[in-house]
Amino acid sequence: MPAGWEARANTADRGFMDSALIINQWLDEHHITEVECLIPDMTGLARGKIVPRHKYDPAVGLRLPEAVLSMTVTGDYPDRDFTSVADPDMKLLPDLSTLRPVPWNKEPTAQIIHDCYSFAGDAVDLAPRNVLKRILKLYEDQGWKPVIAPEMEFYLVEIQPDEDLPLRPPVGRTRRTEAGMQSFSIDAVNEYDDIFDVMYDWCEAQGLALDTLIHEMGTAQMEINLDHGDPLQLADQVFLFKRTVREVAIRNNMYATFMAKPMQGQPGSAMHMHQSVVDIASGGNIFSLDDGQPSEAFLHFIGGLQRYLPAAMPFFAPYVNSYRRLSRYTSAPINLSWGYDNRTCGLRVPHSDPEARRVENRLAGVDVNPYLAMAASLACGYLGMRDRIDPSEPLSGSAYEQPHQLPRHLDDAIDMLLRCRPLSELFGEHFIETYAAIKEAEYREYFDVISPWERRFLLLHV
Repeated sequence: MPAGWEARANTADRGFMDSALIINQWLDEHHITEVECLIPDMTGLARGKIVPRHKYDPAVGLRLPEAVLSMTVTGDYPDRDFTSVADPDMKLLPDLSTLRPVPWNKEPTAQIIHDCYSFAGDAVDLAPRNVLKRILKLYEDQGWKPVIAPEMEFYLVEIQPDEDLPLRPPVGRTRRTEAGMQSFSIDAVNEYDDIFDVMYDWCEAQGLALDTLIHEMGTAQMEINLDHGDPLQLADQVFLFKRTVREVAIRNNMYATFMAKPMQGQPGSAMHMHQSVVDIASGGNIFSLDDGQPSEAFLHFIGGLQRYLPAAMPFFAPYVNSYRRLSRYTSAPINLSWGYDNRTCGLRVPHSDPEARRVENRLAGVDVNPYLAMAASLACGYLGMRDRIDPSEPLSGSAYEQPHQLPRHLDDAIDMLLRCRPLSELFGEHFIETYAAIKEAEYREYFDVISPWERRFLLLHV
């Protein structure tokens, strides 16, 4: 324990020490031999350290280089330094609410998500979990609490180590691949019972609140919904769910992929987010009036989404591949029309009772970092309510017939994000500049690659 800790102890310190005691008790009761100390990086992947149980002290935490938070998806870095040139460490402290077993390990292993702090005690502004906390604090200051329910689509695909070959659907228990598209087919889901039985068991062991499982439009494309709840807890669950499904699939000789558009000719995969806002004092949904009619806050939330989502697109479509999903007539949005129970719109309001009135943001691909996607969507809605931004009229026809309103490429989206002062003010300029530089570095690396299409049609024809 650091010198002088007891003299400096305040309520927060005592609460943390109590949490550390509970963590130690849990680790002992479950005979844990290793602890996976995790943080989500900018892509939403798990970084951190695996520590032997006898060396893990939750009261002290551990260290990790801050530069981890400026890595690209390829493990590279932007051209400029966005963390100190001295390459300092940050301090990782565990969040008790995220303590869970790792059900697939042979030895008793725990996993726990950590938060990132400087050694002066300040939250590291580049940590995606801290970014979401920052946006949630804006709501808390108004006496509000957001509620989110994510829906995650993903594909099961055949293992293919050669990146130059297209992905293919896997063989199911009948030893055949799916014939055509099998939307909502129960039998098509049952083809992969071995995977989903284990998936449910492992998710239950981790306390991941799965709701429904359905077969989506694509070949071997599935969708899992999570129960609605606190955005930070739901982002944690999405983060852990992706790890879990990948692990289950690999152990069944296939991949689970969360690419936004993994296969040509197949629909893309989204992470739709249902959002509402509760008044902390009354517990009521601020999107509905006492007589059950939509409130001004509801309309202004939509207005904020319509105004600011284009600039926030790097959070909802973070990779070059993400924009392949966002094309006309592919069951993905191309604009920010909104409508009641209209799935062609980027913003859908499902039929519900007044107390469950919510807005479904359908822009995000499932390739997003869940912390950043939820933070961005809530930030746009917050700006709409704060600045009383009115939305367009609801659309009853097909939004696919409307003009494009979203950036078509990652580089355009980055430019829009950098020009958006309101989002920079909410997220912090340092974070926005760092995130944009990471995306620019990824785009440059992609742009250097010559594709098979270019070699096939341009090599001898131009």
